[in-house]
Amino acid sequence: MPPQHIQAEHRDGVLKLTLDRPDVLNSFNARMAEELVSALRLAASDAATRAVLITGIGRGFCAGQDLAEVMPDGDPQSSDLGEVVARQYNPIVRAIRLTEKPFVCAVNGVAAGAGANIAFACDLVIAAEGATFIQSFSKIGLIPDSGGTYMLPRLVGLQRATWLAMLGDKIDANRAREWGLIYDVVPASALADISFELARRLAAMPTRALGLIKRGFNASARNDLEAQLALEVELQREAGRTEDYAEGVRAFVEKRKPRFQGR
Repeated sequence: MPPQHIQAEHRDGVLKLTLDRPDVLNSFNARMAEELVSALRLAASDAATRAVLITGIGRGFCAGQDLAEVMPDGDPQSSDLGEVVARQYNPIVRAIRLTEKPFVCAVNGVAAGAGANIAFACDLVIAAEGATFIQSFSKIGLIPDSGGTYMLPRLVGLQRATWLAMLGDKIDANRAREWGLIYDVVPASALADISFELARRLAAMPTRALGLIKRGFNASARNDLEAQLALEVELQREAGRTEDYAEGVRAFVEKRKPRFQGR
């Protein structure tokens, strides 16, 4: 069955995935979550995909969960929200963090709830001027999910993470950049081009090395110094055995631009 809520485009080593439910600000239903997980799993195994770009269509990036789907009979407690998180959102966050390829997120409008936290799980986030971020969970008596309780304290510290999660106030893209939640803010008219060029630049780099960087950063949250130093030994050993390392050294000696193949 062809995707209904995800647009996929592959060009120059970049897989661009666009959330496509603009009438509801790209909020997630089960079908869209399944389609995104499927696309991310294919990206992980596809050697031709060397970077992934995630964005949204219309006025918003993603407004989080489509509440109409989890309360079809009008009863807010008719669905097991833990099961919804485990089935829909955790696989997305795992795929983004554990796929050893760079992920860029281009936030084109509001990013709320799970939408914000899926963006923050990506390696580099670029937002359009006018984009906003909100941890909307506490407004309806819930907690941040989709990795929010993991990523927020690590990105902005405990005080700011607590403020975001408990008060649920909206912040604009410039404040998100100042706080280290995102990488950059660009004019809305330039977001598509700038984010794709960044993803294309990453796709032309030594993919294995970028993946090992990501593995090291993931592990640093749980390792002490000695464990992290030991991991760096293993990661550097693995990087030093790649074809791209050999090409990088040859290019340096020969004073030319390297031609990395992602191997």
